[in-house]
Amino acid sequence: MSSRCIGTILGAAALTVLAVPVNAHAAAVACGGSASTGRVAINGCISAQRGSVGRFPTRDITAHIKARNTGTRGVNISYEAFFRVVDGGHWEKIGSGRTYARGGESVGPVEVGSTTRVCGPVKVEIRVHARADGAAWSGWSTAVTRQCQT
Repeated sequence: MSSRCIGTILGAAALTVLAVPVNAHAAAVACGGSASTGRVAINGCISAQRGSVGRFPTRDITAHIKARNTGTRGVNISYEAFFRVVDGGHWEKIGSGRTYARGGESVGPVEVGSTTRVCGPVKVEIRVHARADGAAWSGWSTAVTRQCQT
């Protein structure tokens, strides 16, 4: 068998593998506006996965962060995520973490934290902020979704 034929077969197999979804129930991640601190720009992102507790429908709401190091040197990035129901609820911290980004590198979306809520007719919001080593905390980047949209 010629190397051209083998290459064609392997290429077709690779495309088939890429076309198969890894997780048919994976939630879409929606990102909000950008905030920055020093050489780091961030976006807060949210996803909502369907679930249930007995006969009650729920959503697993997850906060994510995308970060971009706009500088030429690597930097450690700390981040935190908070959650609230938009109709006047208070902010709850749902997670925090650290990552490293090389110069010019983008990281994420990285899961920061999650919470499970019984469905209601309200919007939910997450907000994240970040800081590079030695820099101040960035402003807030928020993302919102309807808690129980289909």
